[in-house]
Parts: sequence; C-alpha cells; structure tokens
Amino acid sequence: MNRYIAPIVVFVILLGVFMIGLNKDPTILPSPFIGRAAPAFDLPTLENASKRVSNADLSGQVVLVNVWATWCVGCRQEHEFLLQLARDKVIPIYGLNWRDRREDALQWLRQLGNPYVVSGYDGDGKAGIDWGVYGAPETFLIAKDGTVLYKYLGPLNSQVWQQEFEPRILQAEGSAS
Repeated sequence: MNRYIAPIVVFVILLGVFMIGLNKDPTILPSPFIGRAAPAFDLPTLENASKRVSNADLSGQVVLVNVWATWCVGCRQEHEFLLQLARDKVIPIYGLNWRDRREDALQWLRQLGNPYVVSGYDGDGKAGIDWGVYGAPETFLIAKDGTVLYKYLGPLNSQVWQQEFEPRILQAEGSAS
C-alpha cells in the first residue's frame, strides 16, 4: 500500500506548485536591483562606436532604460508607444541595444524612428547580464540618484504606463523636489 501513497503525495505537491505558478503575472520578475544603484555600465553608442554612454549620463534625472533588439517581436510592438513618449517629452528614454547587429539596429531606427536620447550598443550581451536581463523588451525606471525604482518585462503600452510607471514617476519626482 505504501508504494502507491508516495507517488500520489508527490503528484499533489507538484500540482500545488504548478497552480501557484499559474496564478502569477509573468511580467513581474523580481530584480535584485530594485532600491539599489543601477548596475554600472560604459558602452559604445549605437550610432557612433567611438562615443560612450554610461551611468553618468543618467544621473540627476528620472529616466527609462529600455532593453531592445531588432529580433524582438515585443520591441516592435512597443516601439510606437516609446515614440509617443519621446514626442511628448514625458521622460528621457535611454536604449540598451542588446545582443543585436549594429547595422540592423541602425536601420530599424532609421525606418521606424528613434525614441532614445542615446542607445548603448551591447552586442555581446555582457551589460544585459549585469542588469539581470531575461529577455527583450525590458524597461527599467531609474531615479535621479541612480537607483532602480522598477523593472517591467514585456512591451510597454498606455495601460501598463498608467498603472505601473506614472505613479512611480510622480512619486520619484515628488520625493526629490
């Protein structure tokens, strides 16, 4: 009789674990950087390999760091929304072109428009690893003091923006004034 009970117990435990996992929002992935300084980076810019972009460029302002690539379907989905944010001057957006080909990324921005103040080029993906990137698109909200306030995995849109980003931006700008 005992040989039948053990598999049933294991099955019930696994079923419970799977049910808990099904109820979680897949866009919410914890980041060890929330409330801590953004990971240090110093990358060549996408547009000009002899110029650099680093954490110093982000300091003193509330900004977005958007991880994107031309091979990323979700990046294409969110691109028009990012362009709208840039046109409306809602918040400075810095890009992290991740694991991509420079030529493809430059062509993408020429064809679709460029919402970024500047994009760092992370062709080998090392900076993305330092930032804990799981995949693209990912967007980080960075405070004026350089701390990571929030991380969102997936394409941005107006609903996500209003629910997740606007309150945090208002709080960050209010607490810093």
